[in-house]
Amino acid sequence: MMIKPVQLQKIFVRLLLLLHVSLFTARASEAPTNFVLILADDLGYGDLSIHGSKQIQTPQIDSIAENGVRFSHAYVTSAVCAPSRAGLLTGIHQASFGFRDNLTPVQRGHDPEFVGLPIQQKTIADYLKTRGYTSGVIGKWHLGELTQFHPLRRGFDEFWGYLGGGHDYFDASESGNGMKCHIQSNKKTAAPLTYLTDDQGDECVDFIRRHKDQPFFLYASFAAPHSPMQAPEVDLKKFAHIKDKTRRTYCAMVHRLDINVGKILAELRQQGLEDRTCVVFLSDNGGSSAPAIRNGSCNAPLRGSKTTVWEGGIRVPLFMKYPRKIEKGLVKKSIVSSLDIAPTFFEMTDPSGNASTGFDGKNLLPIILDPSLKVHHSTLFWNYTVGSAVRDGDWKLLQLPDCLPRLYDLSVDSSEQHDLAKEQTEKVQHLLKKLGNWQIQLPNPLFREPSDWRLRHRSFYDVPYSLQQPSP
Repeated sequence: MMIKPVQLQKIFVRLLLLLHVSLFTARASEAPTNFVLILADDLGYGDLSIHGSKQIQTPQIDSIAENGVRFSHAYVTSAVCAPSRAGLLTGIHQASFGFRDNLTPVQRGHDPEFVGLPIQQKTIADYLKTRGYTSGVIGKWHLGELTQFHPLRRGFDEFWGYLGGGHDYFDASESGNGMKCHIQSNKKTAAPLTYLTDDQGDECVDFIRRHKDQPFFLYASFAAPHSPMQAPEVDLKKFAHIKDKTRRTYCAMVHRLDINVGKILAELRQQGLEDRTCVVFLSDNGGSSAPAIRNGSCNAPLRGSKTTVWEGGIRVPLFMKYPRKIEKGLVKKSIVSSLDIAPTFFEMTDPSGNASTGFDGKNLLPIILDPSLKVHHSTLFWNYTVGSAVRDGDWKLLQLPDCLPRLYDLSVDSSEQHDLAKEQTEKVQHLLKKLGNWQIQLPNPLFREPSDWRLRHRSFYDVPYSLQQPSP
């Protein structure tokens, strides 16, 4: 019997409907994605074995890249902790809402009620709460210490950690203050510290165990390897061959960080959650390799340090693992930003693809899954105290207040050794205009660092930085 064209059309439509229903059913039955965001503090770009470190082996951190994707041109939005974290957790460039400087004692003329992440800015936890997620912060907050800035007021359901910018690794007490302040916990009484990095790892494991049957977002905000430079004796012995005491202690701290990242990854496997958990690892800024703030880190082959807008201050390791969708061993050279993490997480919970309206960042999955997509961000901007910069494609312009702008072609000069400003005057003018147009639209800062800090930051642009890895 011959089938008429009209009948064929009806059969085809029915098959499409059946396919649509089956795909919808499969998607509906798919367990929700969990999210784990692991943030190191002041980690040197060159201090991971996957980035060529000859002194520190980091197999657990490396495994996130090896089993997922490594972004070789990834940036944070600031060269220091607090503003970088403000951009990371909101997906909006923090300078656009007045959060330009690090959090310090309140300066004359500024209102302490505004020294923190503005209360109108939503966090990743706020967005995920609308999708039924439970969110927790383990570790450093550093986005404001007054009540209105507390993580439990910013979308998070659980907090174990400290509100300031750093903490002693061995000592915390109810009567302590500053870096020895007590550890806050809203779910249980915090036990005495053993070693802060280990305790943070254990608390992350506990969070996963308690929430394994519901969708969760874990923000594992590690202290390491931020100062004070303190490490367990067993780890210091492992690096006893390193003569420089600061570098030896730093290596030991990064080693212990890697062990505790491994605890998190192992627990996800143990609970059967690995396949449907998206794990992201990055640092909040570059390593503190400048004099006066040196923590023993190495940003090689990148020039610069934390506090500078050289590549060594703002370019960071960024790895993402999500077995359900991302194949192993990918390396992406597209320019990406920490701003992209919030919209990526949120859009992964929303099949409509319309969740990320209002973010400055963009969903990373398309650039990961589609090899034909090469450009993610064409232009990125930075502004921190004395330094400003713009990256536009392969070109980067760096501007300081007391000298002519500098221009680098990062496609052949990632170490920023060859200033091309005199040879490329039209490019300089083009990028100066872009940077200037961005800066003049920024609102006034909500708070500022002490003015004498700017003198110190300016000096960090003139010191030499090692572009080679230390010998084993």
